[in-house]
Amino acid sequence: MPRIPLPARDTMDAEQARVHDGIVAGPRGTVIGPLRAVIHSPVLAERWSALGETLRYDTVLPKRLNELAIIMTGRRYTSLIEWWVHSRAAAAAGLPETVIEAIRRVEPPVFAEAADAEVYEYVRELMQTGRVSAAHYDAVVARWAARGVVELTALVGYYSMVSMTLNAHGIPLPDGIEDTLAPHPEGLVELPPAAAP
Repeated sequence: MPRIPLPARDTMDAEQARVHDGIVAGPRGTVIGPLRAVIHSPVLAERWSALGETLRYDTVLPKRLNELAIIMTGRRYTSLIEWWVHSRAAAAAGLPETVIEAIRRVEPPVFAEAADAEVYEYVRELMQTGRVSAAHYDAVVARWAARGVVELTALVGYYSMVSMTLNAHGIPLPDGIEDTLAPHPEGLVELPPAAAP
């Protein structure tokens, strides 16, 4: 049950409706997840949506790697909607089901692609310590240059904000969708290092 009202399109004021319609007309095609809460602040919702579209659809990283970073962030916060949306997107982008399932179960994933393992370790370390070691940082820069490492870092920050918003406001999964993430007894999930292939 959400903690705040989640306005339907026909109950929105003019500014909320304008922002809603702009989001629906963009690549998202719908207003789901955190934007259902953030629409209470139309200026924030509009800018939030624009930033999210940039990070999800217009980075130098392949979609598979973007989605890997997003599901890791969703799992870190046990964010149900984020996991539901992006685990399916990750599979569609070519991330192996074995990797997705290992992250869901908080087990060490095995990566066949070095680029996947590099992104996994960068994101894991950033989320768990707030910093990134030279080895993990340099690996991402070597493959994706300065733009790639900047965008990857921003992606983790953005989807952390998404997760916290979903969790804080109790935004529910769509009707009929089953929760597949077990909560973590200490709150934040610490993902393990990747296993050797």
